Amino acid sequence: MFTTILAAAAPKGGNPYGLLPALREGGLISQTVFGILVLMLFVSLYILFTKLFEQQKIINQAKRVRASFWSSTSLREGAAKLEKNSAYRQIVDDGIEAQEQYKLLTDPVEAHDWLHGSLKRSEDAINSSLNGGLAFLATTGATAPFIGLFGTVIGIYRALIKIGAAGQASIDAVAGPVGEALIMTALGLVVAVPAVLAYNFLQRRNKAIAENLNAFSNDVLGYLASDGKVRPAANAAAKKAAPVAKPAGTTTTAGQAGGVQTRA
Repeated sequence: MFTTILAAAAPKGGNPYGLLPALREGGLISQTVFGILVLMLFVSLYILFTKLFEQQKIINQAKRVRASFWSSTSLREGAAKLEKNSAYRQIVDDGIEAQEQYKLLTDPVEAHDWLHGSLKRSEDAINSSLNGGLAFLATTGATAPFIGLFGTVIGIYRALIKIGAAGQASIDAVAGPVGEALIMTALGLVVAVPAVLAYNFLQRRNKAIAENLNAFSNDVLGYLASDGKVRPAANAAAKKAAPVAKPAGTTTTAGQAGGVQTRA
């Protein structure tokens, strides 16, 4: 089937040593190797762009959290300001649910340990989702050169067969198989290099996102463990847009100036 398509696609009187003639001459093995490498390339690009979209979505969510979340009077009110399927909304909802479940426990467990474990599971679920597909990129980067090398070995082998059959190493006899071998080598590198770069780039962004999620989770834990008395200071821009009037005679505490305020 694939051979028929290649034969129909090849222009008459064109370059006899191009990609399509090389694949036609290479037979089923070369065509299979080429198809696998092309498939790996397209899947790698699909994973790259979808993961970039997911990561950017969470990064934008983090900006909204910093802008308005901690200026809310309660976690439920703050969660209502976030998107329904937001990663940060998931952490808040899981924290609130864990606090309600703790009241139903009959076996004594430290509240801090229970809340921390629930929030950690929520973080791990989000990070696991973000890391989905990266294993394929790593596998592609590691194996694509060897798949291309397999095609190269087959091409060289076919060139040696032609030399043996012809009894002499003429250029026209070996140009096709050798060209096919070089094409497979190049294609293996074309697939592997972007996959490795994409893997490292996405991993670095995932690490930054995981650090932000962990910091937010710790803030939620502090809020829940203190019944709302401990929370990060609201974003400075949000404070400037909506200043809170202080009662006469009050002063800013050192904790508030440092970014964390404690309510009596």
